[in-house]
Amino acid sequence: MGMKTKIALGAVVGIAVIGALSANAGDGDGDAKSDNRTSASAGEKTGGASEAKPAEDKADDNAEDKAEEKASQAEQFKAFVQKNGTPKEKDAVSHVTKVQGADEQNDILDAADVYTDFTGGIMGEGTGPAKLIASSFADWKDSENGLVTIYDADGELLGNGQF
Repeated sequence: MGMKTKIALGAVVGIAVIGALSANAGDGDGDAKSDNRTSASAGEKTGGASEAKPAEDKADDNAEDKAEEKASQAEQFKAFVQKNGTPKEKDAVSHVTKVQGADEQNDILDAADVYTDFTGGIMGEGTGPAKLIASSFADWKDSENGLVTIYDADGELLGNGQF
């Protein structure tokens, strides 16, 4: 076999392998969709009256979920701390103005940013409360590998913590 023939044969085999891999990748998505439908219908069939919630409880849960979705991440975080936090945590979190990155997590590398109305950067008054805010954030959200960073009003770093 000549060199040109070997190169051409290698290219044909490479294209065939790539085509087979992409065809199989498409099949996996279709199976997952049908599995989801099957498990949902199976869950509906097996759910008995003893396992089902009363209709008014489901309505209350849905109303709370919708209210949480409408609220900004900062409002959700503040509401959580007002309900579950200590007085010092409540005071620190009252300075939060914005939260970003808390809504979508993948447990691989989760990063959230919390902005406050403190001033002065790392040497200012917000360094102590930033640790409380980071701790409260860790109580609110949980991740295998998350990092929350707290910033002051000028966007300067105040502190960070794992969540």
